[in-house]
Amino acid sequence: MKKKVSPGEITEYVRHFQKSRILLTALEFGIFTILDKKPLTSKIVAKKIKANARATDRLMNALTALGFLEKKGILFSNAEHSEKYFVFGKRDFMSGLLHSINVWDTWTNLTESIKKGRSVIVRPKLINNRNKEWLKVFINAMHYRALRQAPDIVKLIDMKNINRVLDIGGGSGAHAMAFTDAGKQITATVFDLPNIIPITKKFIKENGYLKKVDTFAGDYNKCELPKGYDLIFISAVVHINSYSENIRLMKKCVKALNPKGVVVIQDHVMKDNRTEPVQGAMFALNMLVGTEKGDTYTESEIKEWFQKSGLHFVKRIPVAMGNSLIIGKK
Repeated sequence: MKKKVSPGEITEYVRHFQKSRILLTALEFGIFTILDKKPLTSKIVAKKIKANARATDRLMNALTALGFLEKKGILFSNAEHSEKYFVFGKRDFMSGLLHSINVWDTWTNLTESIKKGRSVIVRPKLINNRNKEWLKVFINAMHYRALRQAPDIVKLIDMKNINRVLDIGGGSGAHAMAFTDAGKQITATVFDLPNIIPITKKFIKENGYLKKVDTFAGDYNKCELPKGYDLIFISAVVHINSYSENIRLMKKCVKALNPKGVVVIQDHVMKDNRTEPVQGAMFALNMLVGTEKGDTYTESEIKEWFQKSGLHFVKRIPVAMGNSLIIGKK
């Protein structure tokens, strides 16, 4: 926001959540998929989603007003961008938005979480215990983002003398696959929780990487990491953990690395005042409402993890969306 704003601008700022909720509800119902290349009345759509006809009509009118649908007479159809990004199964479908529905539930409890200093939402504590639908949506969301970023991330990393890569919390395997594309000799292992690995294997098979990418099921908080790696990649993981948990994770990484092996962390990295970058400041609250001990961390804190675990800080590389790569060497 600008430093000087009017009451009207503040009111509009506060009401932005309404637009978000309208779109998320439409995605939750699959309305854009129902309208894929076939204009329909709101009454027909209401029957398909098993919802109230008048309420569905008002939702679709609002979607039209916001530019997501088009309306001619009583027939509704997808706007061009909605047809491209919001239809299930299409190449450019923004699957990450479905995870935003889950995030909405946690953010509803922000006030109570601030009071108690922790997440208060009724959810299993571990991702590995969450239901299959939640896991599927979450991994698809991470895959959508990683698939588009991974090749550019790998280009920023010195891959000389790298033969084996361990991707901790690798989810769909998008980064692991991109690492193996950097050299014919490079193979990768995706380390993730037991309930995630079946989803990982599906992505690896579908993308044709069975010969170059394998998997290892485990919980890094409870078991040791597999050994013999030249590079360990840790993307969107350290923000789930507490400060002390991240030190323990770094120590396990050192044991898993070959001599002169490298650790690369990709995450929000905060300035010491913790107000910048803005995405990281907001994400710290996302971790507050959605995890037990998660947070965003400063470069100084990450350097402390390295120092306490036997890693030497090499450099920091800014990347997209306020994230950075922090590179350490054994």
